[in-house]
Amino acid sequence: MSELPATMRAVVLTGHGGLDKLEYRENWPVPVAASGEVVVKVAACGLNNTDINTRTAWYSKSVTEGMTDSGGKGGFADAEADTGSWGSAAVTFPRIQGADVAGVIVAVGDGVDLSRIGARVVIDPWLLGVGDWMDTARSLYFGSECDGGYAQYTKVRTENAISVCSDLSDAELATFPCAYTTAENLVSRSGLKPGETVVIAGASGGVGSAAIQLCRLRGARVIGIASTSKADRLLELGAEAIIDRNIGHLEEAIRDAAGGVVDVALDVVGGGMFMPMINALRQGGRYSTSGCIAGPMVDFDLRQLVYKDLQLTGATIVPPGTMQRLVGLIDQDLLKPLLAQSFPLKNLAQAQEAFIAKKNVGNIVVQP
Repeated sequence: MSELPATMRAVVLTGHGGLDKLEYRENWPVPVAASGEVVVKVAACGLNNTDINTRTAWYSKSVTEGMTDSGGKGGFADAEADTGSWGSAAVTFPRIQGADVAGVIVAVGDGVDLSRIGARVVIDPWLLGVGDWMDTARSLYFGSECDGGYAQYTKVRTENAISVCSDLSDAELATFPCAYTTAENLVSRSGLKPGETVVIAGASGGVGSAAIQLCRLRGARVIGIASTSKADRLLELGAEAIIDRNIGHLEEAIRDAAGGVVDVALDVVGGGMFMPMINALRQGGRYSTSGCIAGPMVDFDLRQLVYKDLQLTGATIVPPGTMQRLVGLIDQDLLKPLLAQSFPLKNLAQAQEAFIAKKNVGNIVVQP
């Protein structure tokens, strides 16, 4: 293996704000593997909501609106930098974002077997602590609390670089890590069982489309909420019915599609969709959420929770071993990548604009 170059191309986030905070550099230092780490030559890196939320500091509690087009592109004036990350902590700048990496190991640090060099890998973005892995002080996210994959090279601890044996392209593999680990956690937290009926808000996005596949693998009936222009693709993935996200009477539409109440509601949208989904749940139903892009502030009739014996769960930190299990499903061709678009790395800002527009089914990636 030839010696790595000293510098590389990278997109560097210089602070919270708009797309102008993403700076393309051609002379950024190539990372050096520390003990227990590997250097990965990035072949593709997928986009996800965390990138936008972190750049704009949307996570800060001072921001009460959803992820709007103007906010995603220009940032939020009332955002607070000291709580700008998913864990309500400050972000260290400059930062290379990007959690969804597919590539090849090109160097290893002390303690890592040299045989790992040359391995084709995807990166598990959750850098979990030993013991209490839900301790946010020790559970870090790749591309948030450390540099990620919007560059030619990146580094990560060796156990997070998971070898993959698949005929999928690099760009297709880069659609999996964030979306599918998030979706798997979202589904798992709901305790979904075979034969149950589940409604999924935001079904056409990366997480939603992954959730459709993961629910079908569990033997559940799936009803999706999405734009009608995307319905055919989602039906191909295994959804039984698609409800227009702009419909006026969402609860009624869910009940009509399900033939009654539903067992589980999975939500990445929030806002005005929250209460209709809660209302459509059966007695003892379960609601699980991993996002609220339409708005974090909702009206909530607490009687629905109390007198229907509902279970409500949040789903952020993903349990250990999740990505490894998903790679096993990928290797068996049991999960389908949904690659919407690919952009050159230097056009990351343009890629984020396309991501914010939400006109595609699936994921967007950039390639160095």
